[in-house]
Formats: sequence, structure tokens, C-alpha cells
Amino acid sequence: MKTLLLGMKDVEAALSMEGVMEAVEEGYLAYHRGKVRQPDIVSIEIPENNGETDIKSCYNEINERISVKVASGFYNNGKVNNLPTMIGTILLYDGLDGSLLCVMDGSLITGIRTGAAGAISSKLLARKDAATAAVFGAGGQARMQVYGLCHVMKLQEVRVFSEDQQALANYQQDIEKNTGVSVVVCHSIAETMEKADIVITTTPAKKHYIPQSLVKPGMHIVAVGADMAGKNELDPAIFKGAKIVHDSTPQCVSRGETRNAIMAGVIKESDIHGEIGQLLAGEKPLREHDDEITIFDTTGMGIQDNVTAVMVYERALQKGLGNYFEFI
Repeated sequence: MKTLLLGMKDVEAALSMEGVMEAVEEGYLAYHRGKVRQPDIVSIEIPENNGETDIKSCYNEINERISVKVASGFYNNGKVNNLPTMIGTILLYDGLDGSLLCVMDGSLITGIRTGAAGAISSKLLARKDAATAAVFGAGGQARMQVYGLCHVMKLQEVRVFSEDQQALANYQQDIEKNTGVSVVVCHSIAETMEKADIVITTTPAKKHYIPQSLVKPGMHIVAVGADMAGKNELDPAIFKGAKIVHDSTPQCVSRGETRNAIMAGVIKESDIHGEIGQLLAGEKPLREHDDEITIFDTTGMGIQDNVTAVMVYERALQKGLGNYFEFI
């Protein structure tokens, strides 16, 4: 039995934001329709090395593929070595016989499928005239979120803030070069939030830094960074009265920003509007008025990795990318 090996360059050659957005939407719908078997995420925290590792897996009945992703975030990387912060690997299996079809780099897939998810939420929930995004963090995911956003709306300005001042200049250069959107490097949270229509949080913070007082009517918030218990970027009070949408409600209630709001007594689980798959299926209302505050809480799902990895695998076969190896 031969297995295809795809390195980062192979995966990159098989990826496109448009294709990933389409795949992720299909994945959300499959999950909503009960076609996905997705176990709980396994998380390992390694605080002594400022790192964490997540294992996300699922079986998708529609494409008959099993995916297992091991993804790590080591936040000293890039400062003490030349490694990226996010490192991941995806194993793709045939759901008919369990054979290992492909081993591929998962770092790019994790980044782009998360950026696609944020963009899909903005397409559904942001105001139609939204033109300014406030971005917190200046890493890879802060870039991917903007790249995705540019595919669904006419973004005019990105306002960015990060405690890593050294990273901001590179971030500004990359975004302006790759999107043509003007980037304003900000020096405070309040300055970043000025005139923002969409707020995107991508940091590993464990104590919230965005106060309720800075959230204005009509904003759409994409909460990305808080993807496990103990992380927190948003003041829980922001959730009160907002339209709250999840990728997976069980995950967001147990490990997302929503968990913090429930624990603080600000909301109950019954206050959650629904999952993004329900919105895509037309079963739940989208934004209903311009003053509404909407929140997309995303903790990342195995089905996103599954559909993206299958897309990459099929494109790699078409393009003749990668190399084959045999375990047996």
C-alpha cells in the first residue's frame, strides 16, 4: 500500500482561499446535518515551554474519509529559534478500509481553514457596508483572517495591535502587499477599536483585554484565540444581548469565549443563537439590523481539517504533487 507524502510546498500549491471557503462551508453543513462523527478535542498543555498541542479528528460520511490532525502552538518559536509558532501534521485515511492515504503538512491548512471560517462568519453576520477591521495579534492567523475577509467584502482599512512590536512592521508590509488594503499600526487597544466594523482576536491571551466599553453597536466580532479553557480575549460582558454564533456549540461552551461568558453568569446556553451550519442551511436568521452586535465564537473543528485535507489530497493527485512511500 502506497501513501502520499505532501510537504508544506506541496500543500501550498494545492491550496486556495476560495476553494477552502467552499470546502469549509460544505463541512459546516455536513456537521449540521449529522454526517460527521467528531470526537472531543484532546489538548495537552506544556506551560514550561510556552506550548500546547491539540488533536482533532473526525469521520465525514459524505467524502468517506477519516482525518487526524496533531497541531501545536509553541509561542517562543521565532524568538528563540527559526521555527514557526504553529506546527501541524494531518493523516488522511480511507473510511472504507482504514488505509493511510496521505500524510501532509497541517500548518498551512490550520491557518487557512481558520481564516476561511472567520470570513464565512463575516459574510453572514457583518454589516454589508463593513469596511474597517480591528485585528489583535500580528501572527499567521492575524494574516489569514484578513486574507479571507478580503474575499467576502470590500475591506478598506485594517487597524492592528500586538504586544509584539517587532512583528507589526512585517505584518503591515505583508497585508498591504498581498491585499492592497491600508494597514494602520496602533499603539493601544482603544485606538485599534476606533471606527472598527469587524473585530478579530487571534492571541493566546489568558486575561481579557477588550472591554465592553469599546464594543459599539453594529460590530461583528470573530473570536479566534480562545480555543481552550483558560484562554480569554473578550470581556464576558460583551456577550450580553449579542447574537452569538458558534462553529460547534458543545466545543465553544466547554473551551471557547462562550465558556467564559457562561461561567461569569452573563449568559446561559439558551441565549446562544445557533451554529454557523444552521445559518448556512437557512434555518437561523443572519444579522437582522445594523445596530446588532454579532459574535462568531470558533474553537476549530476536525471537519474543517477533513474537508480541506481532502481537497488538498485530490488536487495533489491531479497535479502530481508529493512523493509516495510505503510503511509495509
